Amino acid sequence: EHRRVRSSVGVFDVSHMGEFEVRGKNAVSFLQKMTINDVSKLSTGRAQYSAMCYEDGGIVDDLIVYNLGECYMMVVNAANIEKDFRWLEEHVSGGVDLIDISDEVSLLAVQGPKSLETLQKLTDLDLAQLKYYGLLHGTVAGFQMVISRTGYTGELGFEMYLRGDSSMARSVWERVMDAGEEFGIGPVGLGARNTLRLEMGYCLYGSDIDSTTHPLEAGLGWITKFEKGDFVGREALLKVKQEGLNRKLTGLTMAESNGGVKALPRHGCEIVLDGKDIGRVTSGTFSPSLEKGIGLGYVATDHAQPRTPVGIRIRNRDVLANVAALPILKK
Repeated sequence: EHRRVRSSVGVFDVSHMGEFEVRGKNAVSFLQKMTINDVSKLSTGRAQYSAMCYEDGGIVDDLIVYNLGECYMMVVNAANIEKDFRWLEEHVSGGVDLIDISDEVSLLAVQGPKSLETLQKLTDLDLAQLKYYGLLHGTVAGFQMVISRTGYTGELGFEMYLRGDSSMARSVWERVMDAGEEFGIGPVGLGARNTLRLEMGYCLYGSDIDSTTHPLEAGLGWITKFEKGDFVGREALLKVKQEGLNRKLTGLTMAESNGGVKALPRHGCEIVLDGKDIGRVTSGTFSPSLEKGIGLGYVATDHAQPRTPVGIRIRNRDVLANVAALPILKK
Protein backbone atom coordinates (compact mmCIF):
# COMPACT_ATOMS: atom_id res chain seq x y z
CA GLU A 1 0.00 0.00 0.00
CA HIS A 2 2.83 2.37 0.89
CA ARG A 3 4.69 1.71 -2.35
CA ARG A 4 1.48 2.02 -4.37
CA VAL A 5 1.07 5.62 -3.14
CA ARG A 6 4.72 6.47 -3.77
CA SER A 7 4.73 5.03 -7.30
CA SER A 8 1.15 5.28 -8.62
CA VAL A 9 -2.13 6.01 -6.78
CA GLY A 10 -4.08 4.81 -3.76
CA VAL A 11 -7.29 5.78 -1.99
CA PHE A 12 -7.77 6.42 1.73
CA ASP A 13 -11.13 6.50 3.49
CA VAL A 14 -10.50 9.13 6.16
CA SER A 15 -14.14 9.88 6.92
CA HIS A 16 -13.34 9.53 10.62
CA MET A 17 -11.75 13.02 10.57
CA GLY A 18 -13.75 15.85 12.15
CA GLU A 19 -15.22 18.87 10.38
CA PHE A 20 -16.58 22.06 11.99
CA GLU A 21 -18.28 24.96 10.23
CA VAL A 22 -17.56 28.47 11.50
CA ARG A 23 -20.00 31.12 10.32
CA GLY A 24 -21.02 34.64 11.25
CA LYS A 25 -19.74 38.21 11.08
CA ASN A 26 -17.08 37.52 13.71
CA ALA A 27 -15.87 34.21 12.26
CA VAL A 28 -12.47 35.60 11.23
CA SER A 29 -11.73 37.26 14.57
CA PHE A 30 -12.80 34.07 16.38
CA LEU A 31 -10.48 31.90 14.27
CA GLN A 32 -7.68 34.43 14.72
CA LYS A 33 -8.03 34.08 18.47
CA MET A 34 -8.30 30.28 18.49
CA THR A 35 -5.62 29.31 15.95
CA ILE A 36 -1.95 30.21 15.69
CA ASN A 37 -1.75 30.92 11.94
CA ASP A 38 -3.03 34.16 10.36
CA VAL A 39 -6.58 33.54 9.12
CA SER A 40 -6.82 37.09 7.75
CA LYS A 41 -4.41 35.99 5.00
CA LEU A 42 -6.68 33.08 4.00
CA SER A 43 -8.50 34.06 0.80
CA THR A 44 -11.56 32.29 -0.60
CA GLY A 45 -10.65 28.96 -2.13
CA ARG A 46 -7.56 28.48 0.00
CA ALA A 47 -6.66 26.23 2.94
CA GLN A 48 -4.23 26.80 5.79
CA TYR A 49 -2.37 24.42 8.09
CA SER A 50 -2.65 25.58 11.70
CA ALA A 51 -3.03 24.51 15.32
CA MET A 52 -4.87 25.45 18.50
CA CYS A 53 -3.02 25.96 21.75
CA TYR A 54 -3.82 26.11 25.43
CA GLU A 55 -2.86 29.20 27.44
CA ASP A 56 0.44 27.53 28.42
CA GLY A 57 1.34 26.93 24.75
CA GLY A 58 0.56 23.21 24.78
CA ILE A 59 -1.11 21.99 21.60
CA VAL A 60 -4.86 21.28 21.66
CA ASP A 61 -4.75 19.91 18.10
CA ASP A 62 -3.25 20.52 14.69
CA LEU A 63 -5.78 21.16 11.93
CA ILE A 64 -6.56 22.66 8.55
CA VAL A 65 -8.76 25.74 8.07
CA TYR A 66 -10.59 26.10 4.74
CA ASN A 67 -12.10 29.33 3.42
CA LEU A 68 -15.14 28.00 1.55
CA GLY A 69 -16.45 31.47 0.71
CA GLU A 70 -19.78 31.26 2.51
CA CYS A 71 -18.09 29.99 5.69
CA TYR A 72 -14.92 28.52 7.13
CA MET A 73 -14.36 24.81 7.75
CA MET A 74 -11.98 23.40 10.33
CA VAL A 75 -10.75 19.84 9.78
CA VAL A 76 -9.51 18.25 13.02
CA ASN A 77 -8.14 14.90 14.12
CA ALA A 78 -10.69 12.17 14.72
CA ALA A 79 -9.67 11.37 18.29
CA ASN A 80 -10.00 15.04 19.22
CA ILE A 81 -13.42 15.90 17.76
CA GLU A 82 -15.30 16.17 21.06
CA LYS A 83 -12.40 17.78 22.92
CA ASP A 84 -11.77 20.35 20.16
CA PHE A 85 -15.44 21.26 19.82
CA ARG A 86 -15.80 21.79 23.58
CA TRP A 87 -12.66 23.94 23.59
CA LEU A 88 -14.01 26.11 20.78
CA GLU A 89 -17.47 26.34 22.39
CA GLU A 90 -15.89 27.63 25.60
CA HIS A 91 -14.51 30.61 23.68
CA VAL A 92 -17.40 31.39 21.32
CA SER A 93 -18.92 34.84 21.65
CA GLY A 94 -21.52 36.80 19.70
CA GLY A 95 -21.52 36.84 15.92
CA VAL A 96 -20.13 33.30 15.58
CA ASP A 97 -22.02 30.14 14.68
CA LEU A 98 -20.04 26.96 15.37
CA ILE A 99 -21.48 23.70 13.96
CA ASP A 100 -20.07 20.17 14.19
CA ILE A 101 -20.79 18.58 10.79
CA SER A 102 -18.46 15.59 11.25
CA ASP A 103 -21.23 12.98 11.02
CA GLU A 104 -22.52 14.49 7.77
CA VAL A 105 -19.21 14.54 5.90
CA SER A 106 -17.43 11.67 4.17
CA LEU A 107 -13.81 12.22 3.21
CA LEU A 108 -11.83 10.29 0.61
CA ALA A 109 -8.17 11.07 -0.14
CA VAL A 110 -6.66 10.06 -3.49
CA GLN A 111 -2.87 10.19 -3.25
CA GLY A 112 0.05 9.43 -5.55
CA PRO A 113 1.70 10.53 -8.81
CA LYS A 114 -1.25 9.17 -10.84
CA SER A 115 -3.95 10.81 -8.67
CA LEU A 116 -4.43 13.70 -11.10
CA GLU A 117 -4.84 11.45 -14.15
CA THR A 118 -7.25 9.26 -12.20
CA LEU A 119 -9.56 12.00 -10.96
CA GLN A 120 -9.45 14.12 -14.11
CA LYS A 121 -11.43 11.37 -15.87
CA LEU A 122 -14.30 12.02 -13.46
CA THR A 123 -14.70 15.80 -13.64
CA ASP A 124 -14.78 18.84 -15.90
CA LEU A 125 -12.83 20.81 -13.28
CA ASP A 126 -9.25 21.55 -14.35
CA LEU A 127 -7.53 19.81 -11.46
CA ALA A 128 -4.07 20.54 -12.88
CA GLN A 129 -4.68 24.20 -12.05
CA LEU A 130 -5.54 23.48 -8.41
CA LYS A 131 -2.65 24.84 -6.37
CA TYR A 132 -1.20 23.28 -3.24
CA TYR A 133 -3.50 24.12 -0.31
CA GLY A 134 -6.22 25.25 -2.71
CA LEU A 135 -9.79 24.02 -3.06
CA LEU A 136 -12.59 23.92 -5.61
CA HIS A 137 -16.36 23.45 -5.47
CA GLY A 138 -17.65 21.23 -8.24
CA THR A 139 -18.90 17.92 -9.53
CA VAL A 140 -16.65 14.87 -9.40
CA ALA A 141 -17.89 11.36 -10.20
CA GLY A 142 -21.41 12.77 -10.50
CA PHE A 143 -21.58 14.38 -7.04
CA GLN A 144 -21.18 17.93 -5.76
CA MET A 145 -18.25 18.22 -3.38
CA VAL A 146 -15.35 20.28 -2.13
CA ILE A 147 -12.09 18.98 -3.57
CA SER A 148 -8.81 20.19 -2.12
CA ARG A 149 -5.10 19.54 -2.52
CA THR A 150 -3.32 19.27 0.82
CA GLY A 151 -2.22 15.69 1.56
CA TYR A 152 -0.42 13.84 4.34
CA THR A 153 1.83 11.63 2.25
CA GLY A 154 4.26 13.96 0.46
CA GLU A 155 2.80 12.97 -2.91
CA LEU A 156 0.48 14.76 -5.29
CA GLY A 157 -3.01 14.16 -3.99
CA PHE A 158 -6.57 15.35 -3.53
CA GLU A 159 -9.20 15.25 -0.78
CA MET A 160 -12.90 14.91 -1.60
CA TYR A 161 -15.39 16.20 0.98
CA LEU A 162 -18.91 14.88 0.40
CA ARG A 163 -21.77 16.07 2.58
CA GLY A 164 -24.84 13.87 2.75
CA ASP A 165 -25.74 10.21 2.81
CA SER A 166 -22.72 7.89 3.12
CA SER A 167 -23.91 5.97 0.05
CA MET A 168 -22.54 8.91 -1.97
CA ALA A 169 -19.04 8.11 -0.75
CA ARG A 170 -19.47 4.46 -1.73
CA SER A 171 -20.46 5.50 -5.27
CA VAL A 172 -17.54 7.90 -5.57
CA TRP A 173 -15.16 5.27 -4.20
CA GLU A 174 -16.27 2.79 -6.87
CA ARG A 175 -15.98 5.36 -9.66
CA VAL A 176 -12.48 6.34 -8.52
CA MET A 177 -11.40 2.70 -8.38
CA ASP A 178 -12.65 2.16 -11.92
CA ALA A 179 -10.88 5.31 -13.16
CA GLY A 180 -7.57 4.28 -11.61
CA GLU A 181 -7.66 0.63 -12.63
CA GLU A 182 -5.13 1.16 -15.42
CA PHE A 183 -2.67 2.55 -12.84
CA GLY A 184 -3.08 -0.32 -10.39
CA ILE A 185 -5.09 1.72 -7.91
CA GLY A 186 -6.08 0.17 -4.60
CA PRO A 187 -7.26 0.98 -1.09
CA VAL A 188 -4.68 2.19 1.42
CA GLY A 189 -5.06 1.92 5.19
CA LEU A 190 -3.94 3.96 8.15
CA GLY A 191 -0.84 1.80 8.68
CA ALA A 192 0.57 2.95 5.35
CA ARG A 193 -0.67 6.48 6.02
CA ASN A 194 1.55 6.44 9.09
CA THR A 195 4.68 5.22 7.28
CA LEU A 196 4.12 7.71 4.45
CA ARG A 197 3.72 10.70 6.76
CA LEU A 198 6.67 9.64 8.91
CA GLU A 199 9.01 9.54 5.90
CA MET A 200 7.99 13.17 5.29
CA GLY A 201 8.39 14.20 8.93
CA TYR A 202 4.75 15.20 9.35
CA CYS A 203 3.53 15.31 12.95
CA LEU A 204 0.88 12.98 14.34
CA TYR A 205 -1.21 14.30 17.22
CA GLY A 206 -1.00 12.06 20.24
CA SER A 207 2.49 10.87 19.30
CA ASP A 208 4.69 13.78 18.19
CA ILE A 209 2.56 16.65 19.45
CA ASP A 210 0.07 16.96 22.30
CA SER A 211 -0.78 19.16 25.29
CA THR A 212 2.75 18.70 26.69
CA THR A 213 4.48 19.99 23.54
CA HIS A 214 4.37 23.42 21.94
CA PRO A 215 4.56 24.48 18.27
CA LEU A 216 8.04 26.01 18.38
CA GLU A 217 9.82 22.89 19.61
CA ALA A 218 7.72 20.76 17.24
CA GLY A 219 9.04 22.62 14.20
CA LEU A 220 5.78 24.51 13.69
CA GLY A 221 7.19 28.00 14.20
CA TRP A 222 6.44 28.66 10.53
CA ILE A 223 2.69 28.59 11.23
CA THR A 224 2.96 30.53 14.53
CA LYS A 225 2.20 34.13 13.53
CA PHE A 226 3.00 36.34 16.51
CA GLU A 227 2.67 39.50 14.42
CA LYS A 228 -1.07 38.95 13.80
CA GLY A 229 -1.92 39.96 17.37
CA ASP A 230 -3.44 38.11 20.28
CA PHE A 231 -4.30 34.40 20.19
CA VAL A 232 -4.68 31.75 22.85
CA GLY A 233 -1.21 30.70 23.99
CA ARG A 234 0.62 33.67 22.45
CA GLU A 235 2.20 35.00 25.66
CA ALA A 236 3.53 31.60 26.70
CA LEU A 237 4.98 30.99 23.24
CA LEU A 238 6.56 34.45 23.12
CA LYS A 239 8.33 33.66 26.38
CA VAL A 240 9.64 30.39 24.94
CA LYS A 241 10.84 32.18 21.82
CA GLN A 242 12.70 34.77 23.88
CA GLU A 243 14.29 32.23 26.25
CA GLY A 244 15.20 29.74 23.51
CA LEU A 245 14.33 26.08 22.96
CA ASN A 246 15.46 23.30 25.25
CA ARG A 247 14.61 20.57 22.76
CA LYS A 248 13.60 20.12 19.13
CA LEU A 249 11.62 17.54 17.18
CA THR A 250 14.03 15.91 14.74
CA GLY A 251 14.18 13.03 12.34
CA LEU A 252 15.99 9.81 13.22
CA THR A 253 17.43 7.12 10.94
CA MET A 254 18.87 3.82 12.07
CA ALA A 255 22.56 3.48 11.16
CA GLU A 256 23.61 1.08 8.43
CA SER A 257 26.25 -0.57 10.66
CA ASN A 258 24.15 -2.17 13.37
CA GLY A 259 25.70 -5.61 13.10
CA GLY A 260 22.61 -7.15 11.55
CA VAL A 261 20.30 -5.77 14.23
CA LYS A 262 16.93 -4.98 12.65
CA ALA A 263 15.49 -3.18 15.68
CA LEU A 264 13.13 -0.31 14.98
CA PRO A 265 12.71 2.89 16.97
CA ARG A 266 9.37 2.99 18.80
CA HIS A 267 7.38 5.58 20.72
CA GLY A 268 8.93 6.11 24.16
CA CYS A 269 12.41 4.74 23.45
CA GLU A 270 15.20 6.74 25.07
CA ILE A 271 17.61 8.63 22.83
CA VAL A 272 21.10 8.60 24.37
CA LEU A 273 24.51 10.11 23.73
CA ASP A 274 27.62 9.04 25.64
CA GLY A 275 25.37 7.18 28.07
CA LYS A 276 23.24 10.26 28.82
CA ASP A 277 19.50 10.52 28.14
CA ILE A 278 19.04 13.37 25.63
CA GLY A 279 15.49 12.73 24.42
CA ARG A 280 12.67 10.37 23.53
CA VAL A 281 11.38 8.81 20.32
CA THR A 282 7.81 9.94 19.58
CA SER A 283 7.15 7.92 16.40
CA GLY A 284 9.05 5.09 14.76
CA THR A 285 8.58 2.55 12.00
CA PHE A 286 10.21 0.65 9.14
CA SER A 287 10.47 2.83 6.04
CA PRO A 288 9.45 0.86 2.92
CA SER A 289 11.07 3.56 0.74
CA LEU A 290 14.44 3.65 2.53
CA GLU A 291 14.30 0.04 3.75
CA LYS A 292 15.47 0.87 7.25
CA GLY A 293 14.12 2.08 10.57
CA ILE A 294 13.18 5.76 10.87
CA GLY A 295 11.55 7.90 13.50
CA LEU A 296 10.83 11.28 15.01
CA GLY A 297 11.86 12.34 18.47
CA TYR A 298 12.56 15.28 20.75
CA VAL A 299 16.28 15.78 21.25
CA ALA A 300 18.09 18.29 23.46
CA THR A 301 18.80 21.34 21.30
CA ASP A 302 22.59 21.03 21.66
CA HIS A 303 22.44 17.60 19.99
CA ALA A 304 19.72 18.20 17.38
CA GLN A 305 22.03 18.92 14.44
CA PRO A 306 21.54 16.59 11.45
CA ARG A 307 23.98 13.65 11.23
CA THR A 308 24.67 13.69 14.97
CA PRO A 309 25.28 10.02 15.93
CA VAL A 310 23.08 8.87 18.81
CA GLY A 311 21.90 5.66 20.40
CA ILE A 312 18.31 4.51 20.66
CA ARG A 313 17.70 2.26 23.64
CA ILE A 314 15.73 -0.72 22.35
CA ARG A 315 15.21 -3.68 24.69
CA ASN A 316 18.05 -2.48 26.95
CA ARG A 317 20.48 -2.19 24.06
CA ASP A 318 21.69 1.10 22.56
CA VAL A 319 21.31 0.74 18.81
CA LEU A 320 23.18 3.18 16.56
CA ALA A 321 21.18 5.89 14.82
CA ASN A 322 21.63 9.39 13.40
CA VAL A 323 19.73 12.62 13.80
CA ALA A 324 18.21 13.43 10.39
CA ALA A 325 16.97 16.60 8.76
CA LEU A 326 13.31 16.64 7.74
CA PRO A 327 11.88 15.34 5.54
CA ILE A 328 13.62 12.02 6.15
CA LEU A 329 12.76 10.89 2.62
CA LYS A 330 14.35 13.34 0.18
CA LYS A 331 12.23 13.53 -2.98
